[in-house]
Parts: sequence; C-alpha cells; structure tokens
Amino acid sequence: MENLIITHLKANSQNFEMWTAYDQENDLTVGHIFMNVEINNKIKFFDFWVHPDYRRKGIYRKLWEKGYEYTSKNYKGYTLYAWCKEASLNLLIETGFEPGEVVTYVEKKI
Repeated sequence: MENLIITHLKANSQNFEMWTAYDQENDLTVGHIFMNVEINNKIKFFDFWVHPDYRRKGIYRKLWEKGYEYTSKNYKGYTLYAWCKEASLNLLIETGFEPGEVVTYVEKKI
C-alpha cells in the first residue's frame, strides 16, 4: 500500500509503546501493535490489530517488522514474547521465535 504510513509512538510516563498503520488516502488508522517493557528484561507485544477491510495486504507484517526492528536495536539482551493466532505463527517463527504451549480460546454464554 503506497499510502500507508507506519508511525512509532512512545508514552512518556509508562513503559508502553505502539506502532500505528495509517492510510493517508482514506484518513483512517488501519492497524496497530502495542509493546510493553516489563520487569526482568522482558518485552511483550500485544493487541495486534488490522482493520477488516485492510487484512491480507501485508499490514500486519509491516507493523511486526517495524516493532521487531526497533526492539532488536534498542533492547539487546531482553526476551521478547507475544501471543498470536495460528494464522500469524509462521511470521513469528520466521523471525526465530519458538512456539510455546498451545492455548485455545473458549467461551460460554451464561
């Protein structure tokens, strides 16, 4: 997507950062990824999201690559972890992650 801008934002008061994907042509934020720096030199990536109308266009991968590049450069020696759906697992494995336990979402209306 030629009109896509990936922006890195960092909160001043917390160990929280994020990347957003913005479609300039349609004036719309179409994706994001959040990152939290935790105790014991751990970093968690969470809440990956891409707008349903923009999925399957490489936006998730672009957000992931920006976040991974940034943490690799600025957080040497930290452990990076994330929860992902099966559809995203190959991207993380490509980056050298090792799968942990399988977790299955369940729900029940009460």
